[in-house]
Amino acid sequence: MKIAHIITRLIIGGAQENTLHTVEDQHRLHGDDVLLITGPSEGPEGSLMVRAAAGGFPIEVVPDLVRSIRPFREWKALRHLKKILHGFQPEIVHTHSSKAGILGRLAAHQLGIPAVHTIHGAAFHYGQSPWAYHTYVRLEKRAARWTEHFISVCDDMSSEYVRAGIAPSDRFTTIYSGFDVEPFLNPSKSRDEIRRDLGLQANDVVVGKIGRLFPLKGHEFLLQAAPMILERVPDTKFLFVGDGILRQEFESQIERMGLQNRFVFTGLVPPTQIPEIIQAMDIVAHTSQWEGLARVLPQGLISGKPVVSYDVGGAREVVRSGETGYLLPRDSIGELAEAIIELARNKPLREQLGARGRQLFVEQFRHTRMTEDIRRVYELVLARPETLNASVID
Repeated sequence: MKIAHIITRLIIGGAQENTLHTVEDQHRLHGDDVLLITGPSEGPEGSLMVRAAAGGFPIEVVPDLVRSIRPFREWKALRHLKKILHGFQPEIVHTHSSKAGILGRLAAHQLGIPAVHTIHGAAFHYGQSPWAYHTYVRLEKRAARWTEHFISVCDDMSSEYVRAGIAPSDRFTTIYSGFDVEPFLNPSKSRDEIRRDLGLQANDVVVGKIGRLFPLKGHEFLLQAAPMILERVPDTKFLFVGDGILRQEFESQIERMGLQNRFVFTGLVPPTQIPEIIQAMDIVAHTSQWEGLARVLPQGLISGKPVVSYDVGGAREVVRSGETGYLLPRDSIGELAEAIIELARNKPLREQLGARGRQLFVEQFRHTRMTEDIRRVYELVLARPETLNASVID
């Protein structure tokens, strides 16, 4: 099969790792002719370009495919995408992320190529201004006309798009975002060794949060809950994994609270180190205000750790209160503190919830399963009478 994937940028992030796993599996395991098209990968989030370049498949970088909205650059990016697709002549185009999703599907439509789009997180979401929210809804409704089928990383994303009137439910398939589960099952370093590397003590109860230090990621709620937690569980430490524009602000707030020795910042770490770092944690906290289905949730559970998460996006599809962790109202502080305190005080409960999460989700989140399910979507799309000849480019 001949497939072109288009994504806005290959930073270190869930959507990007999902896309790269898909491309790698299609190339290595299925023998597909795969092309990866991306915009520049720049910024504090880090880049997956080195890993992509080692994959053995072609990569095209479109300099004008950038996240910010700039009409002239969008027009240039669309022309460039059409030129690349015309030369490659794929049977199907698979788009990822908002900007690449809209421009990529339009380019495919104008060339008569069927397009599939993965919703890693809704383009319109909590925290946007009303203008931005409704603008993205209108854009997604238009882009839906150029989309043969949608893949959602969780049921919640499909429901959100259906409620917004983007497309009917029969045009959506949920395929959970897969990854390499083996390092989470069998980390390369021992827990004690990882803790020593991070400056953590053996008796620390470590609450970890993985995510960019950016707005809507919710680190501020853990900062607000920290004094309540430490008052009742003094040996708690908080581990923030990631980097971003809010780091200095958070560090200043921690200093004002006099809690410098209770927080550890790892800075930016490569995805290959995440399984080791999760092993150093006792509790995984996820306090984002908006997500699709954050990969850290199944990753934490497969690592055998209980998860405390706000009820956003697809979190409730893996976080089951009292079974794999605790699901809390978004932006809650008291509930967050109480859930963490209960787990911090009860090691057998932590082990019980973590073991149940591992039992439930190992097979569901293998990247090879994801890739096979995606392939079935392609086959269904290409088998439809109206798309059988759609990949013929004049």
